[in-house]
Amino acid sequence: MINQKLLVSGAQFFADDFKINPYYNDSQINREKAIREHQEIVNCFKQAGIEIVQVDAPANCQDGVYTANWAITKEGKAIMSRLPKARKDEEPYAKAQLKQLGYQIFEVPDNMLFSGQGDSLRCGEYLFAGSGYRSEPAAQQFVADTLGLKLVQLHAKPQLNEDGTVHINPETNHADSFFYDLDLALSVIDENTIAYCPEAFDQESIDKIEATPVNKIRVSLEEAQEGFACNLVSTGKYVIMSNHAPNFQKELEDRGFICLTPDITELKKGGGYIRCISLWLD
Repeated sequence: MINQKLLVSGAQFFADDFKINPYYNDSQINREKAIREHQEIVNCFKQAGIEIVQVDAPANCQDGVYTANWAITKEGKAIMSRLPKARKDEEPYAKAQLKQLGYQIFEVPDNMLFSGQGDSLRCGEYLFAGSGYRSEPAAQQFVADTLGLKLVQLHAKPQLNEDGTVHINPETNHADSFFYDLDLALSVIDENTIAYCPEAFDQESIDKIEATPVNKIRVSLEEAQEGFACNLVSTGKYVIMSNHAPNFQKELEDRGFICLTPDITELKKGGGYIRCISLWLD
C-alpha cells in the first residue's frame, strides 16, 4: 500500500513574496482561504484512512506548506532536499522534523539541487524522477542508488518566452517550466500504475515512460496544467485529486478507484496542490 502515512504542515505563512515558479502571479493570495483549503485536503486524507503527522508550518516560509519538497523517504531513510534560495530556511526545519520522527538522514552530495518527493515519485521498484529545473540528474541517481530503486530519469518541457527562448526565472536564475516539479506532470496511482501527461514531456522522456513496464493512464495537457490533475495522492483505493479534471476522474472511477475532490483555488497560486502539501512517510 502507498501513502498510508503523510507529513503535513500548514498554510499560516503562505505568501507570494518570491515568485519562484510560473504559477505565482499578480493574483492576490487569500491566506485564510488557503488555510481552509489545506484543512479540507487533510480531511480528505483522513476520510481515505491515511494517518496524518501534523507539524507546525516553518515560520515565515512562504512555501513551507509544500512538505513534499522536504525529502523523500523509504523504509526509515530520508534523503533531504536542497531547495531554491527562497526556500532555504525550510531545510533545517525539515531535517529536524524527520530526525525527530526517527529517520536516518541522508544528504545529496556536492550541493546538488534536489526537490525531494516533488521531483521523485516511487512506483514499485521504479523511481520516476524529474530534472532540469529543481533537481539535478546526478542527485536523482544518488537517490535511486540509496533507496535501491530503478531510475527513470525524465525532463519536462520548459516554459518559453514569446520569442521561443527558454524562460529563466528571475528569482531562481534557473530555467522554468509549468511542470517544474515532476508531480505536476506524473502521479502514482498504485504500486504498478502511473498517470502522466505526455504533452508535458520531451520525446525522450515519453519513450522512457512508455518503455517502463507499469500500467499507464494518459492525462490531457489542459487537465494537467490548468486543473493540476496529476498532483494527487492515491492510496491504491482512494484518490484525493483535483475537481477540475473530469475526464481523468472518470477514467479512475471506471477502474474502480474512489475519488475525493476538494476544491482548491488559493494553494495552486503557489504552484502546488494536493500532492505538494503532503510527504509520504515510509
